[in-house]
Amino acid sequence: MSAELPLLSLVIWTPILGGLLTLAFGGEKSTLEAKVVALIAALVTFGLSIPLYTGFDVGTAQMQFQELTPWIERFGIQYHLGVDGISMPLIVLTTFITVLVIIAGWEVIETRPAYYMAAFLILEGLMIGAFAALDAMLFYVFWEALLIPMFIVIGIWGGPRRVYATIKFFLYTFFGSVFMLVALIYLYFQAGSFSILDFHNVPIGLDAQILIFFAFLIAFAVKVPMWPVHTWLPDAHVEAPTGGSVVLAAIMLKLGGYGFLRFSLPITPDASHALDWLMILLSLIAVVYIGFVALAQSDMKKLIAYSSISHMGFVTLGFFIVFAIAQRGSLQGAGMGIEGAMVQMVSHGLVSGAMFLCVGVLYDRVHSREISQYGGVVNAMPTFGAFMVLFAMANAGLPGTSGFVGEFMVILATFKANFWYAFFAALTLILGAAYTLWMVKRVIFGKVTHEHVAALTDINAREFLVLGVLAVAVLWLGIHPAPLVEVMHSTVEHLLTQVTTSKLL
Repeated sequence: MSAELPLLSLVIWTPILGGLLTLAFGGEKSTLEAKVVALIAALVTFGLSIPLYTGFDVGTAQMQFQELTPWIERFGIQYHLGVDGISMPLIVLTTFITVLVIIAGWEVIETRPAYYMAAFLILEGLMIGAFAALDAMLFYVFWEALLIPMFIVIGIWGGPRRVYATIKFFLYTFFGSVFMLVALIYLYFQAGSFSILDFHNVPIGLDAQILIFFAFLIAFAVKVPMWPVHTWLPDAHVEAPTGGSVVLAAIMLKLGGYGFLRFSLPITPDASHALDWLMILLSLIAVVYIGFVALAQSDMKKLIAYSSISHMGFVTLGFFIVFAIAQRGSLQGAGMGIEGAMVQMVSHGLVSGAMFLCVGVLYDRVHSREISQYGGVVNAMPTFGAFMVLFAMANAGLPGTSGFVGEFMVILATFKANFWYAFFAALTLILGAAYTLWMVKRVIFGKVTHEHVAALTDINAREFLVLGVLAVAVLWLGIHPAPLVEVMHSTVEHLLTQVTTSKLL
């Protein structure tokens, strides 16, 4: 399906142009005009992304809404965009979350608010570009460029150790990207173009596949992040402003998971099969070990950051368990693993974003993220307490919430491959409940033990709107996930065909 209108270009460039326009209206001080322009740009982008879902043909695995224009013809680099059942849900999630981030920062950001909102709008466009790019160099440009606005967001509006956190974040992600660039150039010489879809059909020897696999692994594992290259994430989250933490957890981490599906699995299926044990091992370590690390945290943001790493371990587990399942002749179970991992990515985007926003609400009032500084918050903020408990339950994987669906599908798929894989994966339900409920018990419930907690005021209409919308989304996906699963089903079936077909020379 090709777009009659350049819909994807509109979704990519509208927020970027909106961000530049916001800069024109803003300055050092807060201006209502700049905020209104930013909100309008975010809402228009979200509105433009809705036809990607409503006009999506769920019966085909072909790329849809494609746009193709020559860019750097000498090297065969093209401005080639398109979406399938894997990328489209992540684009809609990106536009949805950005609207909430703009609203959440409306009154909170006092220093250069126009610059703050412009950075998020530009970041939104670049992230959508990475999800929609079908040319490898176009993807790489978006992939690298999106580091800049996030670097600025943490570096300007972050906490006292923001410089350390930004440099660590940038070095980790940039280091991994260098290896990916080398792999993309090698594939260009093999395929004769930078088309990602052409890369999927290039026959490659096993040794070359393994090298390419590790080049991609370094780049995508850092972005997910997987153990042991995860240490940049807690620092980035702790120092980032609330909006930065929301976008980082809800969207940017998903680029790593998306990279495995778009590059690693279809381009290097034999290497992925040969090394699936490594990916399963690293994923289970993230699920179990990082879950225990989260239990030891006293800072709410750090606890949620480690929780994100643990939950993203489910994503990579669902992707790479497919080979173990396929060996047993059950492609249906393999499809469930990938679909469950995709649902987990979307759900994690909603739940982790909501959890960081809840922490932001408390931080704006008390200016502390230490769990010990709270207690009995529900007595002063009953509405907020209800929202935070709901999101905490979703984070723990309570049935009826979005947090349960993806994890349950991945565990079912993993059980088809190996009982012990499923056993260790299921530990996250226990650990997730342990560290999440421990935090909620000490922050929300109990007696009021601090005067500043007794003086708290409940959430206002703006905060209620943001948390309420996320609550509806979390419950809707938890009760009725079929619309999301149906969208990705044909694409996942096609991907399974690719990963189970050898590309050896």
